Amino acid sequence: MRLLVTGANGQVGWELARSLMPLGEVIAVDRARCDLSRPDTIAALIQDIRPDVVVNAAAYTAVDKAEQEEALATVINGTAVGVLAQEARKANALLIHYSTDYVFDGSKDKPYVEDDVPNPVNAYGRSKLAGEIAIRQAACDYLILRTTWVYAARGNNFVKTILRLARERDELSIVADQFGAPTWARNIADATAHMIRQASLERRAEQFTSGIFNLTNSGKTTWHGFAQAIVAAQSPASLKLTKLNPIPTTAYPLPAKRPANSCLDAGEFGKRFGLVMPSWENALACCLSEVVLKENV
Repeated sequence: MRLLVTGANGQVGWELARSLMPLGEVIAVDRARCDLSRPDTIAALIQDIRPDVVVNAAAYTAVDKAEQEEALATVINGTAVGVLAQEARKANALLIHYSTDYVFDGSKDKPYVEDDVPNPVNAYGRSKLAGEIAIRQAACDYLILRTTWVYAARGNNFVKTILRLARERDELSIVADQFGAPTWARNIADATAHMIRQASLERRAEQFTSGIFNLTNSGKTTWHGFAQAIVAAQSPASLKLTKLNPIPTTAYPLPAKRPANSCLDAGEFGKRFGLVMPSWENALACCLSEVVLKENV
């Protein structure tokens, strides 16, 4: 099996290169070889590599900047994704694509399920929804995986930011009225590998059905609760931080509006693929252990 992974230098893309290795030949490409801001270059890449599976981990993810660059975000997250889907169909390849809770407005008082009607409240969410729509219209074999609050031991993310700030400042104020499930990039990658194995068997048996699935670590918390867990796992002697204040969203205005409820119900994912994702607390503990190892090397 030949697997093409885009976004090789991203949090999920880096983990995919490891997780997918047992499945076959993994060709992981970064922006230099696969620039989604130039959709016209995608067809040649797919035709050159001739993958059996395309895993798209590349995306425009600067949520606030997207408010001023919505056209660019939509090209990368929408138009280019549509081209990937069209080329996957021509190559008879399975397409795996990652989407986001931001396709919803966050007004629901329960976790979102796959069939809830999207209603993004910011440019980033609109661009990601455009990608979902483009994939469905291309009619390739696909699995769209919606996830939330992704972090890893490398790259720029909330965990790395809190660790740095807790060593630099004695007081932090973190939003406490937005709810979601922090999700470790490695768990996403490992789950993706399992899904590809199963989907490949289904495709060979002509029993495969495309679909959208929620894929997050289990449980929920707030950004403040997430930060508390990160700080609590550190040695107090290593931190300057003494106060971690909960604040409302209104006290921390940003250019892009965020959903108050980012919780996704992953029940359908469990039914289809027979996996239960680890709790966000356990996943965070594993990730932080890796961070410590990296810092001590």
